[in-house]
Amino acid sequence: MDLLCSEGFEKQAYKDPVLQKERVLQNLLKLEENYLPNRDYFTNVQREIKPFMRCMVTNWMLDVCHGENCNDKVFPLAVNYLDRFLSMVSIRKIRLQLVGSVCLFLASKLKDRIPLTAEKLCSWTDYSVTCQELLDWELLLLEKLKWDLGSVTPLDFLDQILYRLSFELKDYVHMLKKHAYTLIALCCTDFQLCTNPPSMIAGGCILCALAGVLPQNDNSIAIVNRIVQKITSIEPDYLICCKEQVEDLLSKTNSSHKIDQIDGANGYMSETPTDLDDMQHLVT
Repeated sequence: MDLLCSEGFEKQAYKDPVLQKERVLQNLLKLEENYLPNRDYFTNVQREIKPFMRCMVTNWMLDVCHGENCNDKVFPLAVNYLDRFLSMVSIRKIRLQLVGSVCLFLASKLKDRIPLTAEKLCSWTDYSVTCQELLDWELLLLEKLKWDLGSVTPLDFLDQILYRLSFELKDYVHMLKKHAYTLIALCCTDFQLCTNPPSMIAGGCILCALAGVLPQNDNSIAIVNRIVQKITSIEPDYLICCKEQVEDLLSKTNSSHKIDQIDGANGYMSETPTDLDDMQHLVT
């Protein structure tokens, strides 16, 4: 008798079709503005923290999520906590990794089946952060965020948009989702892009990924552009601007590590990374 050992495989719940209804999308669009960070916090709030320091700590947070196989939603959610906290509280630069660790700690509790432990996170900091510091600052961060941890992130819109594009792109949805998720993770390391509404970031990443998934002469691209604009209710100029920002960020980050993937069935070149393994070369 053969026994199937499923140990080590994470079981996920089936997707609830109710979550794809129009009411859910409209609620997300209404709520997303409540979770945007202050775009001027580097000048108006922080005295020691600079944009490049934020980039470094978010890259480290991405490394942790990748190394610990965290749920896809943990990293964008943790970065949102980080920006919201830094929008309100001035900290010393030596505390930035501590705050990033706390944000991962909380986001993992919400989204991971087996959350990151305090001991595990401390080991990722080479024990420059203690468990007690992590727990103390967890309470501080919760107080400043008013215990409102249900932030709307670009990943919340990714499934909503792709579900509505499934008819037009039924043969490409899976690959498009992989490309778009990786681009969203890359956008989270860039502060300027993170100040855009999550729906705009998701739409811009999908349009950017589309160019890497479909042949350049495919007529579906123009159709999808119009559908995404209609779904997100974002002005076409703003959405295209966000797409160009994503493309510019991708161009800067892969200039020294060109990623070219050839689809054997279609014979076209893909210039967007398809997963976090690819992106590790771009952000480190």
